[in-house]
Amino acid sequence: MIVERGYVSGTFSVIHRDASCGARLGSLKTPHGEIETPIFMPVGTNATVKAMTPEDLHAAHARIILANTYHLYLRPGHRLVETLGGLHRFMNWSGPILTDSGGFQVFSLGELRKISEEGVKFQSHLDGSYHVLTPELSIRIQEALGADIIMCFDECPAATADYDYVSRSLEMTTRWAKRCKEAHHREGQQLFGIIQGGMHHDLRARSLNEICAIGFDGYALGGLSVGEEKEQMYGVMECCAPLMPQDAPRYIMGIGAPEDLVEAVWHGFDMFDCVMPTRNARNGMLFTSQGRINIKAKQYEEDGGPLDPACGCHVCRTYSRAYLRHLYRAGEILASQLNTQHNLYYYLDLMRRMREAIREDRLDVFRRDFYDSQTNNQAQKKEDS
Repeated sequence: MIVERGYVSGTFSVIHRDASCGARLGSLKTPHGEIETPIFMPVGTNATVKAMTPEDLHAAHARIILANTYHLYLRPGHRLVETLGGLHRFMNWSGPILTDSGGFQVFSLGELRKISEEGVKFQSHLDGSYHVLTPELSIRIQEALGADIIMCFDECPAATADYDYVSRSLEMTTRWAKRCKEAHHREGQQLFGIIQGGMHHDLRARSLNEICAIGFDGYALGGLSVGEEKEQMYGVMECCAPLMPQDAPRYIMGIGAPEDLVEAVWHGFDMFDCVMPTRNARNGMLFTSQGRINIKAKQYEEDGGPLDPACGCHVCRTYSRAYLRHLYRAGEILASQLNTQHNLYYYLDLMRRMREAIREDRLDVFRRDFYDSQTNNQAQKKEDS
């Protein structure tokens, strides 16, 4: 059904397309709320976004979070979560949740796993116990967790994998995707397919056609941010975006540097997740309008100014750089809390500003200004040093 200024397919609609580029403003409806896209999803691996309460997430304007199938399967177990009312009730999060399939985590185990047509046999990183994760089991786990959006089980090849391996891998990912769709029965729960193909554009196009032919509620690019160069990542975005369905959400899994998000939105992608803002926060690396700040640096020891004068988050309105540095140097838990609050606010506000720019047909200008700001900040840091 065609609607004014956009398209509608199931629960997703494109509200507006930026006249200056491929970016689009969308709306994704779920049982736990409607999400305006493009959107960034904070990562809550173990049913918690590290150092953040659900109240903190709401304050940062998070609309949807991601939880990890592999980790929740091993601990505390999907059946326990289901018995206790599902993931939303378990973690007291009222908004939408997306769960990944567990594929990336299993494949990152290296020698601790063995791939076959059935699925993947692996050793738990917790206790060394053996498990077999199949497409069907991945779906059963995600159905038990009760996420609003779940992902197909796929193989994620390394960025350095050769052409023949990637070709065989994507063929198995297609077969697994068919099994995932056949195994999925929970009503109201959206299932996204995953497109693989490594850095090879012809294989990406082939995988995209095969996955789209099966038919899913949304489509994701997997196998990025796995060690490739930026130019390779952006090349895959440029290759795939025009070929992807116009009336379904487009998700790039695991990318998270701010410049990557700007580039992906400019190409026409809608959903993103990454541990970068939370992990970097715990390591003292903070994102600001003036570039990245290492709060550990001695230059902030007596700095009474806000972390980012242009930021409206609680941390920037309340605490000084000197205090944030002191907390980190003293090993205080509050350092992780405040740093994470700021970084997630920065990311979610970046997405908000991009949505506004798309609405006004000026994302092209936003992108140019963003890169100019990055270049100027880097030049200033070199001059200061």
